[in-house]
Amino acid sequence: MALRINDVAPDFTAETTAGEIAFHDWIGDGWAIMFSHPKDFTPVCTTELGYMAGLAGEFDKRNCKIIGISVDPVESHHAWKQDIKDVTGHAVDYPLIADPELKVAKLYDMLPASEGDSSEGRTPADNATVRSVFVIGPDKKIKLSLTYPMTTGRNFDEILRVIDSMQLTAKHQVATPAQWQPGDKVIITAAVSDADAKERFGSFDQPKPYLRYTDQPKG
Repeated sequence: MALRINDVAPDFTAETTAGEIAFHDWIGDGWAIMFSHPKDFTPVCTTELGYMAGLAGEFDKRNCKIIGISVDPVESHHAWKQDIKDVTGHAVDYPLIADPELKVAKLYDMLPASEGDSSEGRTPADNATVRSVFVIGPDKKIKLSLTYPMTTGRNFDEILRVIDSMQLTAKHQVATPAQWQPGDKVIITAAVSDADAKERFGSFDQPKPYLRYTDQPKG
């Protein structure tokens, strides 16, 4: 069965460029983003890993760890890291999971179970669906999942925006409207009565009975 939002992220043990990890232990009590790649030394993913390395400080501010995964072995990952730095100017210091037996890819439903049991001889096209993003919360549940086509580079600024929204809405009973950016107005959820909304948020705008806007809560 496909993983869904609020499912517990499957735990696993794997070799990475930073040594062996147990995934849930590695996440700890913060947030995590795991993003996958069809194969090392592929052009779009080279730009993506470098861009993510450049954003590492932004993810740190949000208490969100970064980890990548590709079906190739650790030795290949280390060699690829030099190319990424050459191309983008950013050193990849976050871990990259090695998944040569496709175990994690299948565990996270990024490849069908029938897709063999080894990365040996596979091309990026063979791994076409291994190009996903998972954001996992401190409760180890999946908060976001995205799968991109092979030819479209991922927008990691958008993923930062979504993490900002998820962290805000996890703390306050609000939702964020279309095109929301940090600091914009937010929507008070239906679980909050008008009386409670006035007490908690002060004034609010109500263009429709079911739609109430207020300033973004502080803290």
